[in-house]
Amino acid sequence: MFSLTRSSETQCCDGSDEQPGVCPNLCKEIGEEYRKKRDAELKLQRAGAKVRSGYIAFAHQEKKRLQGEVERLAEEIKAKEKEVDRLQDIAERTESLSQAALEHKKESPLYKSLIIHNNALKSLQREHKKHLEREKALGQILDALRTGYNPNYQDMAVLEAVRGWEELAKLPHINDVGKDSEAEKPSENESDEEEEEALEEGMWDAGQLEHQLDGLISTDYLSLLLEHEEYINGPQEGSILFELAAYLPDSFIPVYEDVKDTLVSWLQKFGIVRGDDGAADSSRAQQAYNDAKNELDRMRTELDTKENDIKEIFNINGFGAKGEWKKLDGTCLEKDTGDYTYEVCLFNEVKQKPNNGGTTFSLGKFESWNPSSDVQPGQPEFYQKQVYKHGTRCWNGPERNVVLRLSCGVENALLTVQELEKCEYEITGTSPALCLPPEEDKKNGNGKKKDEL
Repeated sequence: MFSLTRSSETQCCDGSDEQPGVCPNLCKEIGEEYRKKRDAELKLQRAGAKVRSGYIAFAHQEKKRLQGEVERLAEEIKAKEKEVDRLQDIAERTESLSQAALEHKKESPLYKSLIIHNNALKSLQREHKKHLEREKALGQILDALRTGYNPNYQDMAVLEAVRGWEELAKLPHINDVGKDSEAEKPSENESDEEEEEALEEGMWDAGQLEHQLDGLISTDYLSLLLEHEEYINGPQEGSILFELAAYLPDSFIPVYEDVKDTLVSWLQKFGIVRGDDGAADSSRAQQAYNDAKNELDRMRTELDTKENDIKEIFNINGFGAKGEWKKLDGTCLEKDTGDYTYEVCLFNEVKQKPNNGGTTFSLGKFESWNPSSDVQPGQPEFYQKQVYKHGTRCWNGPERNVVLRLSCGVENALLTVQELEKCEYEITGTSPALCLPPEEDKKNGNGKKKDEL
């Protein structure tokens, strides 16, 4: 026992477990060194946490941007659905109508007149909107003049302009506002003068012009033309020639059909009857419908993708509960080890690129965060490890795989690369996304409750 007590090994840094003078008191030096190290770690953690907060802000901005695109796509899809329905209707109704016949029908005086009227209506609407905007701007100018001019200045031009605006806008004189509430009430005569002008039968009122004019202007006149054609050529009292088959014995019908087809063919050939050449136009209309439908399918797929992207931003199994990893999606980091440069594209793929020529190998594609069963998604430890699998197969060996181990750092960087086993790589690196604020780190149980030194 005596030899152990007087040994050169001590259990306390201040040597209090030994006789005086045997071991020096190193508590002060060790404590200072520890505090310097801890201060440096806290400084790095705070700096990284500041960058991380920027990553989180980016995630919220990205979510807002994607939500805007989702809303825009939803509106475009509604419009495209209507267009697809319209083109489908045209394709079905132009199945037997050739392009030449369609162009001939578009030369109809009625159709041309409708197009001219439609263009004139668009022009009138455009000019009407210009005048409304101008009237609004002038009203704002006159309102500012009315409330801001000096009535004692006695500028008759200004006074006349103000009184004229008040009369036109049915406003009380600015000097009388608040003096007499009865003065602000319009008289019975004024109310009679404000009665709306009686509209002729069929004329539109202001509400219809505001809410229904756009629908009238956007009328599909080509569809209207085809509908008119169908109406004109609709079933009427049947011609005795083409209804004759109903009165013939069944044995004569084949002969009758042959004679009828031959007769109609001759009449078309001599120009007496217009031919029914609709193959070209039917193909064109069908192609337009197919293109529009394919575009609609593409837009729907894009919408689904963006909606899924929004869900993934704050998914604890994806970019973290606060979206701190979204900013780094696809970010590529490199580490030059001499013979090779290793490239890690986060959430994508790891590659081994030779520096002196040769083949670039895939070391694996992103599969998951930390798969350990004792680590729960959302915990800081969960995001300290990424697994990349199913890389290029080694010669007579397994597929290449990578484990990426990350820690808090002010920069996104790769530190080391090791091949622990054949085709099994371990890469270490740092990222600000792992730097929790010190106070949040303590809440998660990662901070020390008591500083012993």
